[in-house]
Amino acid sequence: MVKDMTKGSPLRLIVWFVLPLVLGNLFQQIYSLADAYIVGKTLGNDAFGGVGSTSALFFLVVGFAGGLCSGFGISVAQSFGAGDYKKMRKYIVNAVYLCAFFAVMITALTLIFANELLTITKTPTELYDYAYDYIIVIFGGISTIFLYNICAAVCRALGDSKTPLIFLVVSCLLNIALNLLFICVFHLGTMGSGLGTVVAQLASGIMCFVFMKKKFTLLKFEKDEFAIDTSLWGKLILVALPMALQFSITAIGNVILQTAVNSLGKDVVTAITAAYKVQAIAILPMEAIGITLATFCGQNLGAGKYGRIIIGIKTGTVISLAYCVAMGVIMFFGGTAISILFLGDASPEILAPITRFMHLTAPYYCTLGILFIFRNTLQGLGYGFMPMLGGVVELIARAFVSFGLVKAMGFDAVCYSGPIAWISAMLLVTIAYFLRLKTIRHVCGDRKKELFIEHSNCYA
Repeated sequence: MVKDMTKGSPLRLIVWFVLPLVLGNLFQQIYSLADAYIVGKTLGNDAFGGVGSTSALFFLVVGFAGGLCSGFGISVAQSFGAGDYKKMRKYIVNAVYLCAFFAVMITALTLIFANELLTITKTPTELYDYAYDYIIVIFGGISTIFLYNICAAVCRALGDSKTPLIFLVVSCLLNIALNLLFICVFHLGTMGSGLGTVVAQLASGIMCFVFMKKKFTLLKFEKDEFAIDTSLWGKLILVALPMALQFSITAIGNVILQTAVNSLGKDVVTAITAAYKVQAIAILPMEAIGITLATFCGQNLGAGKYGRIIIGIKTGTVISLAYCVAMGVIMFFGGTAISILFLGDASPEILAPITRFMHLTAPYYCTLGILFIFRNTLQGLGYGFMPMLGGVVELIARAFVSFGLVKAMGFDAVCYSGPIAWISAMLLVTIAYFLRLKTIRHVCGDRKKELFIEHSNCYA
């Protein structure tokens, strides 16, 4: 199950790591997609819009948890690549302790201030009860999000992107069944949708943990490795917190934008909810390629194989750009048709904004693909500050659009908020990447032969 990414064809390793990761991310999205589809078809568009109006808050929590766990995984990947398995296990144990701390803290804060958060984001009155019933359950189950994400992060750090996928598929099917049970049989409304998601997420985390414990021989922990090591806490947080804050800062920008969207009325909220659901699926492979490069670079950095890092980055960039072009065309011409799947009432007042959204955002997918490549590469190499700063730039861009352009441009400003934020952050992390690339090339020195061999193996 464990995959050493410091040996073999970079192209083959990247492709075979990306595929399960894409499917895993897809099924992760199916959690919310299943919620949206079942809610929209059984409870109506107001319930659908209510759940959708919480999407930015949901991403704020999930993004922080996912970013933090992915950051912990970088330290694990570097120790694995260096062959220091005892230190790797200590990193894992202390990462779990940190996850428990953050899970308790965030759960308490979000449950206490749930009403205030919905009020701040200007959730429409007619959607408020639906939104509250859903998000309060999600907030209560934050620990399950941390459980799955830390297990998945450790698996990916060891080069295994298949194990998280297997259990995510199972839990996704369970999520759909539970949603139907809680909504259609027990009539729990949007609260039932949230409950189904939390229970299914818990199941996937437990199954992944049990499998790892039984099957990964490298994860046979010794008694002394369970001790709290505050020196490792510092190293873990130094890498992980910027990644978590980057996601959170981006999410705060989305919350600000969601506030502007909510002020445009329930039809626009419903339309943008459906459009965002479809776009979230479209960008999954871009995210997966970025995450793959973080693991690839982390392992090879630990092994001191800098030539492979450069070739891996080039390979991932080519794959990502090819995908972005193809998906941009699909979304431009077919995004609206796909969005209809989530709507109970596909009225012209809802379909027109969706079409406009697709036409204005799809041409900028290549920008987003490059952003994911360079952002995750920097994180995998241990440079977390600039990606976090990129998140700050995204926040500023979305805030500018929300406060400065929505009143003047209306819905078009909402559509352009994504591309404006992507371009702003992409320029920053691209400059940072090429500055760091000089350092990598300096370390490579005269190892041109190694670079040539790795480049040849990339297509072997």
